[in-house]
Amino acid sequence: MADFQEPQFTGGAVDLGALAQQAEARKEMESSAFQPFITVTERDIEAQAFQRSLQIPVVLMIGTSRSPDSESLKATLRELAAGQRGYLVAYVDADATPEVAQMLGVRALPTVVALAAGRPVAEFEGNQPREQLIQWVDSLVSNIGPQLQGLSEEPQAGEEEQEDPRLAAATDALNVGSFDAAIALYDEILADDPTNKEIAQAKATVGVLKRLDPQNRETDPIQDAETDPENLQKQLDAADAEVVAGVPERAFERLLALVKTQPEAKTRLLELFGLFDAADPRVIEARTKLASALF
Repeated sequence: MADFQEPQFTGGAVDLGALAQQAEARKEMESSAFQPFITVTERDIEAQAFQRSLQIPVVLMIGTSRSPDSESLKATLRELAAGQRGYLVAYVDADATPEVAQMLGVRALPTVVALAAGRPVAEFEGNQPREQLIQWVDSLVSNIGPQLQGLSEEPQAGEEEQEDPRLAAATDALNVGSFDAAIALYDEILADDPTNKEIAQAKATVGVLKRLDPQNRETDPIQDAETDPENLQKQLDAADAEVVAGVPERAFERLLALVKTQPEAKTRLLELFGLFDAADPRVIEARTKLASALF
């Protein structure tokens, strides 16, 4: 076996090892009482911020305790959010979870991004006067809030859902390299819950792992592609490996260079997009480049 080892999906794609944590975060959001100001991490930002923004606007603040402006803005947003249910303030500590700030493309601290229906709709950098913050939040709530689902009723005690045992079984199957068994279990879950985005992404992720088959691969697919740039299959394999290695932007660029002449490259690129949240800045950038390349 070469140095190429079986890696985990990172860098924004579905991390199969963290899928249970994501499901737990979603369950926590759905079963716990609404809190107007929360702190989110890589583990729960998808459920607590992006999923919550399907219901109400979310003010996502990325800050640092090293910045007085950041601490001032955080305190003001916490104060303004208290006691209301029209929007949520979700705080990201850029020092504790730098990967989240990187995923969001943050260039300065503090940065505030407004989310609605799972997508960014507005943003600003730096601290702002209190009155301007009030006007900005009021505009967000009044103009965008009515277009969203609204908060559900507060959950009652004892209403929490139990985790689907098939999720743990799929993880066990993956741990022993049984890709087909894991896919079958994900298919069962999707048959019961066709709109479950996390499970759909997990299934797609397993499909990539099955195709790459790192346990039985004798060479490094990325190195193979570099030494044989005219070989399409090696380029496709390298793109899979780059996504698995947590550098999807390299995979996207590799395939974008081929889409005009190789239809298979476009097909693979679109498939890899499905491993990520549609709001991921890297996917948005690559989709824009794809549109430019094709038209």
